[in-house]
Formats: sequence, structure tokens, C-alpha cells
Amino acid sequence: MKILVTGSTGFIGRYVVRQLLRTGHEVITTSTKAELLSNNTTHIPCDLNIERNNYYELFGQPDAVIHSAWQGLPNYEELFHIERNLWTSYRFLKQIIESGTRNINVIGTCFEYGLQEGCLSEDCFANPNTVYGAAKNTLRIFLEQLQKKIPFDFKWIRLFYLYGEGQNKNSILEQLKSATQHGDKIFNMSGGEQLRDYLPVETVAENIAGISLQNKVQGIINNCSGKPVSIRQLAEEFLKNTGTKIELNLGYYPYTNYEPFAFWGNTEKLERVFDQK
Repeated sequence: MKILVTGSTGFIGRYVVRQLLRTGHEVITTSTKAELLSNNTTHIPCDLNIERNNYYELFGQPDAVIHSAWQGLPNYEELFHIERNLWTSYRFLKQIIESGTRNINVIGTCFEYGLQEGCLSEDCFANPNTVYGAAKNTLRIFLEQLQKKIPFDFKWIRLFYLYGEGQNKNSILEQLKSATQHGDKIFNMSGGEQLRDYLPVETVAENIAGISLQNKVQGIINNCSGKPVSIRQLAEEFLKNTGTKIELNLGYYPYTNYEPFAFWGNTEKLERVFDQK
């Protein structure tokens, strides 16, 4: 299968490309950067903000699209998510669907759930409280309406939290790693009791590839562990696994007001994707 991965030089995109290559697929990559990820891929640099006449032909008539491109993260409250990213993504996806690609897979976010707490399943009502979450959720709604006009396989892959090599430097584990590498004695953080749902980026990428290459389970699919873990526990396990020591200065920063205190994802739908029965 010929698969186009947008945002291929980003944190998630890189791992998705590697996973697809491991499973023997023909991979077309694109990003704003002219960066070849592998000699086994065809990289076509393209700024999706600049409208083109036929993306389908430009990218070699792909059988499937995994759309992970989304600029400006982690600035969750910036208006460009709605004013630019939303429309760029919809215009691109609509055109490539109309031209012939019928397997569409788009990266969503747990921020679409807003401030709901507890175990969140895909049938929970979306109620985003950030500009980023609202833009993503609106894109999903647009594509669902388009699907009523043009039949296509559609998987909306809703990510929770992830970690791994190459992550944004502002993420807590990257900040903690940087502090230990600099020999800091104290690491300032929040109280650390908030519960989140974490997966290593390698597993996230495996799930994205698996979801994208099947069509028996469609619509919104949580890509998550289903297991809540506290931020404090995450930090302590990182220090234990890396054999490093630093004092965690708990309570230095206040808790964020744009995330619920305790939430994690339901994995029943994800499990059906990989159920071979």
C-alpha cells in the first residue's frame, strides 16, 4: 500500500514512518522541511498552507493518508489553530479525498474532551476548552459531514499523552532530563498528583499504523494506555529507570487550568482494531 504521511519530520510523524517501513509499505513523506527521513521513502517537501491544484497527483496517488501535520504546538490557546491550521487541513484533505484517496486517518487529541474527568470513551461528548482542541474537533466534524457526500474510510485517532526521544523540549520528561544532564540539584514542578494517560511514542506509532491499515473499526479511536498514572509517578519512574537523582520540588508550579485533574482513555475500541478474531 502507498501511504502518505504529512508532518513526517515531526515528533510523531518520524515514528509513524519508521513503523510503516518496518511493515513493508511504500511511504511518501511530506513536511515543510526538505529532510529525507530514509532512503526507503519518497520525500516531497510541501507547505500545505500554500494551496495547490492537485495534491493527489503531487503525492503520487496515495492509497491512504495519515495526516499528522499541525503547526504551532504546544501553544494551545493561539488563534492560528482555528484561523490557519483548521482550514489548511480541511482544504488539503477535502481535495485529496475528492481526487481519489479513500483511506483517511487524522491525528486528533484528548483536548477535544475538555475538562471531563475519569475514564473517557469515544462516545463522550466533545467539549473542548482550548483553541487547539476546538480546532481539531471542528476539523473532525467537517470531515464527518464530507463523508456523507463522498464515501471514504475515516479514522480519527485521538492521542492522549506520549513520551520519547525527540519530544518537545517543554514536555516534563524532557525538562527533567535536561535538568539532570546539567547537574541541577532541584527540579521545580507542580504537585504532581494529576492523573494522565501515557504511552511511549513507539507504541503510539504502532497503534497509528495499525489503525490506519484496517477499516473494520472506524470513526474516533482513542490511542492510549487506559491506565492512569500521576505526573509525580512518571517523573519518579524516569529517574529510577535512568539511574539519576534530583530532588523533585513538588508544588512549585500551580496546576494548569486548561486540563482536567484526573483523566485517562477507554481502550475498548482500540483493542477491537487489533482483535484478529
